Amino acid sequence: MLAVAATIGLIVAGMAMPFVWLTRVALDAVVDQTDGLPVELAIEPLAQRSRVLDRDGQLVATFYDRNRVVVSLDEIDPTLVNAVLAIEDSRFYEHGGVDLQGTARALLTNTLSADVVQGGSSITQQLVKMTLVEQADAEREREEATAPTYSRKVRELRFAVYLERTYSKDWILERYLNTAYFGASAYGVEAAAERYFSRSASDLSIRQAALIAGLAKFPTLYDPLDAPAQAWTRRNLVLDRMAELSMIKPARVERIKSRGLGLRVTPVPNGCVRSAAPYFCEYVRAFLLRDRALGSTVAEREDLIRTGGLTVHTTLDVRFQRAADSAARSHVFPTDGAVGALAMLEPGTGDVMAVAQSRPMGRDAKAGETYINYAVPEEYGDANGFHAGSTFKVFVLAAAVRQGIPLQTRIHAPPQISIPVSRYRTCDGYPRSDEVWSPGNSTDSGVFNLYTGTQESVNTFYAQLEVRTGLCEPYRLARKMGIPLTDPASQQVPSFTLGVVDVSPLTMAEAYATFAARGRHCTARPITQVIDVEGDRLREYATHCRQVLPRAVADVVSDVLRGVQQPGGFGHSAGLTLAQQSAAKTGTSQQNRSVWFVGYTPNLATAAVLAGVNESGGWRTLNRQVIGGEYVPAAFGSTHAGPIWGDAMKGVQERLPDAVFTPPEPRYTRGVR
Repeated sequence: MLAVAATIGLIVAGMAMPFVWLTRVALDAVVDQTDGLPVELAIEPLAQRSRVLDRDGQLVATFYDRNRVVVSLDEIDPTLVNAVLAIEDSRFYEHGGVDLQGTARALLTNTLSADVVQGGSSITQQLVKMTLVEQADAEREREEATAPTYSRKVRELRFAVYLERTYSKDWILERYLNTAYFGASAYGVEAAAERYFSRSASDLSIRQAALIAGLAKFPTLYDPLDAPAQAWTRRNLVLDRMAELSMIKPARVERIKSRGLGLRVTPVPNGCVRSAAPYFCEYVRAFLLRDRALGSTVAEREDLIRTGGLTVHTTLDVRFQRAADSAARSHVFPTDGAVGALAMLEPGTGDVMAVAQSRPMGRDAKAGETYINYAVPEEYGDANGFHAGSTFKVFVLAAAVRQGIPLQTRIHAPPQISIPVSRYRTCDGYPRSDEVWSPGNSTDSGVFNLYTGTQESVNTFYAQLEVRTGLCEPYRLARKMGIPLTDPASQQVPSFTLGVVDVSPLTMAEAYATFAARGRHCTARPITQVIDVEGDRLREYATHCRQVLPRAVADVVSDVLRGVQQPGGFGHSAGLTLAQQSAAKTGTSQQNRSVWFVGYTPNLATAAVLAGVNESGGWRTLNRQVIGGEYVPAAFGSTHAGPIWGDAMKGVQERLPDAVFTPPEPRYTRGVR
């Protein structure tokens, strides 16, 4: 404590009169004031950034309160370690945490040069201050940790003595190198090396190491990005100090000093906005925040994501994402009175390959930016979804096939039809109602079978087919395939076949992927595993799949839906056929507020939607709008959502393994339960 008191006294005296010698009385007074101060300093884990990786292990996004990657001392280039010791505390391995000699030398040097050339605090003292600031829970604690007061300095010195007695010198130095702020949002030497030179702290040249070392005390003043001249001067000062300590030969120092900074800057965006897949990234974040295994509260999970140093392995394929982004943005402009969104999902696993929409992520509403994620379910993106229209007809079709209704069953479908609601059997039986449902066609009318009625999406055909299947089985099947049906009273109604709930593109892609996977439904999965900061598996997300439909039934449905992509079908007419076999269904909501195209190959399901949105965020008709630079007199699924789907699928079809649908067994097309 006498050494502590002497250092404090020297600093205080130096502030007033640089050459005043301390008296014994002053030392005794300092010692008296240290009584009662806390002795131990709690050391918490350092906050580290979390990374989100795509399916190939490439970085997608980072989340952090501190852009930091903790590394061990043996993972840091010795040149950088020497440079830091030279400029900050050359006697670090000799003193006990309080360097009287170093403080006196720094005080004298700085006084003679009229500038802060050398630091007076030891590395241990600096670490104490950084730790108190880093671990402060409130603004008041942060202010106390940085206040220019005598008591604060005494507290730091006492904690420094504690650290020296508790931890090894190497531990203290390693902690310091990982804790220090080096400017440009970089905490710790690893983040600094990546930020300024795009390389690891384990592989730095002398001039790179000297620049980083010079930032430790004054990262803002010597920021090489904002003040390159000052950074160059500071770097050269570090090099001179290293030569003075015989760490480098003077001749080599002079050669290095003549060179520039040699920056190779790598930005480290925080969050999803600048990600290569912003809406997929935000979906992943929302997915993690809902997982109680990562914390008992949302706040705890948020803190873990931003400080826990997690590595999140996702199912994203950036090549699919680029195709999806291009498709959405080329057909719908950000400031249009509409939004285009789509999702891609792998049948048989549920792996989400891409999530995209036409509006960029951001807060500038006038530029069309938004933080609402229209492509995913409401719980992950804050969007209510869109009315699904005739895309729900597939659930009635599947129920019909399962019940043994022959595909060649012919039904006369007039332009409009009126059917009593009491004829539609629900899970609770036939309803007692005097109401009449009167749907009409927006397509052709006449006599159709299950192939042609689906191919041309004839409403009055399906209104009658639904009488035969009943409402219960299509309703239950849709739920099993991931459709969020929760209220049978309002949803188990005749209009079910025309869509009774708002759904997201991801939801529809998940449902239709069930047919591609031959009746096997897999819940959408954006993440495969989460690795903690120690490299251990913190959370694993397995596939959640189950057979919800007989294979034979799924094969028949796919065969029917292939007709949409073949001559006479809407998809074929719109030029949406692919090199690989594909099946699809269109959908249009009431007043053309949203139009859909949902389709799949044997190994990829994609759902695309185009929806009208007004300035307040409410829905509006797509008709008579200019969308993507073209006037739309009337919007339809194949002609307006279809091109978004087609461009996205054509952009990735070369990456899809060759596959064909399993041909349906003839007996099931003829009608076998």
